[in-house]
Amino acid sequence: MAPRASWKGYLKLSLVSCPVRLYTATSTSERISFNLLHKDTHNRVAMKPVDPELGQVERSDLVKGYQYEKNQYVILEDEDFEKVRIESTETIAIEAFVDQGAIDVLYEEAPYYLAPDGPIAEETFVVLREAMKKTGKTAIARIVLSNRERVVSINVREKGMLMQTLRRPQEVRRAADYFDDIPEKNGVDKEMLQLAEKLIEQKTSKFDPAAYKDRYEEGLMEIIRAKIAGEQPVMAAAPERGKVINLMDALKKSLAEEKPPAASKGRKAGGQKTATPKKAAPRRKSA
Repeated sequence: MAPRASWKGYLKLSLVSCPVRLYTATSTSERISFNLLHKDTHNRVAMKPVDPELGQVERSDLVKGYQYEKNQYVILEDEDFEKVRIESTETIAIEAFVDQGAIDVLYEEAPYYLAPDGPIAEETFVVLREAMKKTGKTAIARIVLSNRERVVSINVREKGMLMQTLRRPQEVRRAADYFDDIPEKNGVDKEMLQLAEKLIEQKTSKFDPAAYKDRYEEGLMEIIRAKIAGEQPVMAAAPERGKVINLMDALKKSLAEEKPPAASKGRKAGGQKTATPKKAAPRRKSA
């Protein structure tokens, strides 16, 4: 079954427009989730809205209110939101282009896949995609999502495009507020710096997200399986971290102990070897 589009509208560049569909590019459905239960009955607890005067109320009786003064609200009905109809409600109008990589990752938020909506839209979509690919540009546009206009970036992604919502400037905190007291590189021991650089080189490999499993979630699943089987879960203790007494000695010891990432049996194009993650220590299996 084809994925369901979360938004439909038009991608527009000047007088050129193209029907498009938007799909959420990520999912959290594979994460472990928990329900809240009462500690004695183990019945699932429902979170009910409570009014301080009326007590428990129905969700159908709830309305949206904007607080303009303390304990003073203006009520907005669904019709009020429908009255705000701006271009970006139904159209992703490209307003500018910037060089790829020009947008600080701090501003990037939620990713979406952008695809043509039907065969008729494909020609226009492909022309825009190839033009962006050839010029190496990122499009900047705006779109209304969840009753809020968002600034977005659009990049070529394989045969389609990747749209990312961007945070507003006031949502991004200044790095200087946290880093001002950290010393500059002046005064760093050159030999220690060279050792650190060699250590980085030894541990350099090609990033493969599939190689980085959620070890905490795997540990939780071991506990869950053991409890289902009526066993007492036994977990390996986390390795102890020794105190760093001498940075130079620690760097030298690290270089001696660390080995370059192991290569896979085959080589990829360009002669690059693919890294093989280290095997984890064996864990006791539950029944």
